[in-house]
Amino acid sequence: MQVRVTLIAAARSSALLAERFDDDRPLDQEGWYAVQLAAPALMPLAAAELRYCSPTPRCRTTGDVLGLTPLAQPALRDCDMGRWRGLTLSEVTAREPAAVDAWLADPRSAPHGGESLLAFISRVGGWLDTRPADDGSRIVAVAEPAVVRAALVYALKAPPSTYWNIDVRPLSTVTLTGRAGRWNLRLDRESGSAWR
Repeated sequence: MQVRVTLIAAARSSALLAERFDDDRPLDQEGWYAVQLAAPALMPLAAAELRYCSPTPRCRTTGDVLGLTPLAQPALRDCDMGRWRGLTLSEVTAREPAAVDAWLADPRSAPHGGESLLAFISRVGGWLDTRPADDGSRIVAVAEPAVVRAALVYALKAPPSTYWNIDVRPLSTVTLTGRAGRWNLRLDRESGSAWR
């Protein structure tokens, strides 16, 4: 028995350098425009039996514009960044350079008082492994780019440090097929092709 999970990275809510840890901002104007342009190619994903999203405004809105009417899934929330929540990486680096170095070097560290990278990857992986595995069942989830990165690291059984080397662009899709403990990565040629 296999399940097919397609992850869609949410449209953007801010410019890359203005991104904040654990950000709850809605889509910005460019994000709205991008999701409307991508909608025709991604709308076939609405045929999925189960449709989820991270519980952030930009993920919910991205899913709604794509016609998914997704159910917010707490396990798909972004990494809990503790006292760094709402700050940019450059702001945190200026205030706590040693803590940032420790956080980037050790996946078990959580100098911000929130969730470690290892705990975050495990939480997202736990969500993947508990998806219903009926042959042919299709699931789609709109998630924060960080959640997509964590899912890929978990599914590929890659070292946690791999997380820092994965670039997830807004509105990109990736499909994982398999079942608990055994996942395969499927790269789609174009948005929405996983359903053709």
